[in-house]
Amino acid sequence: MKQIESWLRGHEGRFAYIADPTNVFYLTHFKCNPHERFLGLFLFPDDEPFLVCPELEVGQARASAFGHEVFGYRDDQNPWDTVKKALSSRAASFNKVYIEPSTLPYNKTLALKAIDKQLEFRSIEDYLADMRNIKDEHELAVMKKAGEIADYAVRLGIDAIKKGRTEAAIVAEIEYELAKQGYSEMAFDTMVLTGENTANPHGYPGTRQIHEGDFVLFDLGVVIDGYCSDITRTVCFKHASDEQYKIYDATLQANLAALEAVRQGLRIGDLDGVARKVIADAGYGHYFTHRLGHGLGLGEHEQPSMSAANDKVLTTGMVFTIEPGIYVPNVGGVRIEDDVYLGEKGPETLTHYPKALQIIE
Repeated sequence: MKQIESWLRGHEGRFAYIADPTNVFYLTHFKCNPHERFLGLFLFPDDEPFLVCPELEVGQARASAFGHEVFGYRDDQNPWDTVKKALSSRAASFNKVYIEPSTLPYNKTLALKAIDKQLEFRSIEDYLADMRNIKDEHELAVMKKAGEIADYAVRLGIDAIKKGRTEAAIVAEIEYELAKQGYSEMAFDTMVLTGENTANPHGYPGTRQIHEGDFVLFDLGVVIDGYCSDITRTVCFKHASDEQYKIYDATLQANLAALEAVRQGLRIGDLDGVARKVIADAGYGHYFTHRLGHGLGLGEHEQPSMSAANDKVLTTGMVFTIEPGIYVPNVGGVRIEDDVYLGEKGPETLTHYPKALQIIE
């Protein structure tokens, strides 16, 4: 929070209003899903911050790392009355208010404007994203654990493969076994796809049964202390055709080439190009239909976008995914995804499940 307070001084900010629960958690370690209720963290250049949350969450907020004034409100009270009163006791040198425009509902900006019509809204999202991009030692340790559990979850899924078993049944088995060991929060909807369904990069598991010769694709992640992992592995059941071997090898070589190319200062778009060239040279360029990856942390998809259009450079401390894929309609698809931390000594993968093509008997 001190970093934002300093930033506000340099940007003539009256205050920052942080409403996104993920950003609130990042700055305070107070985890809250307010649903339709009000949640707001208010930070100032030279005054004490305060937090407003539902009354039923106040105890957890005060027990968090926030360490400043927490105001609760009941469901029959208007939280904006509390905000107005708390703001009135803070200095007002400037009119610029920094908000998260892509997630803050319009009605909340109107309510804030009603408190003071002189307020001018600016975005703090890019600055927050830059902060969250760089992981400290604690964050890295948690994400390593999340990667370890993701590896284990893939093994659970592969062990559950049997002829005739459905995609949805394997999803259920993975999540049941994880929950029994205390890992009940998935980073996103677990994906298990088989056969021709693997040609859909964002397919939905259903009642399709596994048949001999199918690709089986797993895309999943878990949440540990708020931080996400994200892994994809693809295997074959019983046997693979020559074309399946070719698709798999091209994807694997693209994954390995991109990992090898990761370095401080590299343009992100150029990293995407490394993997894309491998796949294009193998004759499958038309079937690599998405970006190379994305940032990873408190959200399963964060900045930076690892796309060809991104001119930003890789920076020490970033965690991101590398996930090239080839998706051929009526044949199937392969994606191989790793979570990568860029450290002082170079890249370190946080996911370690083997990547050589496995033929599951």
